[in-house]
Amino acid sequence: MERKRKIVKILVINGPNLNFLGIREKGIYGTQDYAYLVNMLKEKAEREGCEIECFQSNHEGAIIDRIQEAYFDGTDGIVINPGAYTHYSYAIRDALASVTMPKVEIHISDITKREEFRKTSVTKPACDRQIYGQGLDGYLQAVDFILNVKNNG
Repeated sequence: MERKRKIVKILVINGPNLNFLGIREKGIYGTQDYAYLVNMLKEKAEREGCEIECFQSNHEGAIIDRIQEAYFDGTDGIVINPGAYTHYSYAIRDALASVTMPKVEIHISDITKREEFRKTSVTKPACDRQIYGQGLDGYLQAVDFILNVKNNG
């Protein structure tokens, strides 16, 4: 008897200013807008047979609330781009540390080659992996990482 594989549910959280993709600092973040990113992830979900929910907020508390909700709603993994909160939000770090599913921190730009403050991530230790400098493709890599962990345990 063949066992049916559970559909993996991934939550993609984008923090402050990610809704301004394609508008802000195009030389750093590219010209594709937020709708492009969401559609790219929707297409990835269709190809991989998984579920991807995108959530964006410019508010720290809303991000924390959504991480905590993920604990209860069957989310199997989190991809998070905390934006500027990466560098100082111990509250988001603590929320991430509180949930046990695989988590990947993502940054569109290469944070190691930017301003000094961007080189510090307080959220990274609460994640299983950090991806940076891969543009929007980093999101796809993060989804692949979570799918690999969940499907191959």
